[in-house]
Amino acid sequence: MKNGIIVASFGTTYEETRKLCIESIENRIKERYKDCLVLRTFTSQMVINKLKRRDGYLVDNPKEALEKMKDNGVNSIYIQPLHIIAGHEYEKLIEETKEFINENDDFHIQVGKPLLYGYLDYIRVVEGLKLKAIEDGEAIVFMGHGTDHLADESYKRLENTFKNKGYKSVFIGTVEGKMTLEDIIPKLKEQKITRVRLMPFMLVAGDHATNDMASDGEDSWKTKLMLEGFCVDVSLKGLGEMKSIQEIYINHLENILKN
Repeated sequence: MKNGIIVASFGTTYEETRKLCIESIENRIKERYKDCLVLRTFTSQMVINKLKRRDGYLVDNPKEALEKMKDNGVNSIYIQPLHIIAGHEYEKLIEETKEFINENDDFHIQVGKPLLYGYLDYIRVVEGLKLKAIEDGEAIVFMGHGTDHLADESYKRLENTFKNKGYKSVFIGTVEGKMTLEDIIPKLKEQKITRVRLMPFMLVAGDHATNDMASDGEDSWKTKLMLEGFCVDVSLKGLGEMKSIQEIYINHLENILKN
């Protein structure tokens, strides 16, 4: 039987960023592995339900994608997550895969790693982002999603990797993790920063990036920074748009295909 590849992301309800950040990776995988059946899955049932209800747009959840592989006679399946860290969504994907294997023990299924997993991943991300030179008095603040999972440590580890590579004024805050914008602002003032480049550290520039980071709402990161006296430049470019980041995901996929 031919091999199958499932590309798994949390998902997004924003069509434009879905095409730029998720479909672009899927298309590269389809082009590279033309002899494989390539399917999409979203791990967020909430996103899946909203897309179906609002747009009539259908996306499989992981169990449905695996069943579709089965229906197509594919029993060697490689799942590549587009998650950023090995947190709750990644673990949920692993568990759903194990449940399918328990019911279908003649299937060969492997799950690849998220963006930030091994030591080299952090270095590749820092180098792959190719940040423009940071001027005196300037800082870059990334917004990550964050989590109450232990994997939230990945954001701090990445920030330390930036600093070890010479980026002393790069900071990573999160919406739902330990390190928040309120923790970063005193550090900006300590370094006498006056201008902040605000960027999402998320696969897609969706709801969090658009509303929680870049909007003119009173609780957005942009507004909070401006109220603290900083000049703020905003970028709305998801990680999934960047070829160098796409290559890291594809490299993780290649690693499980080789095994």
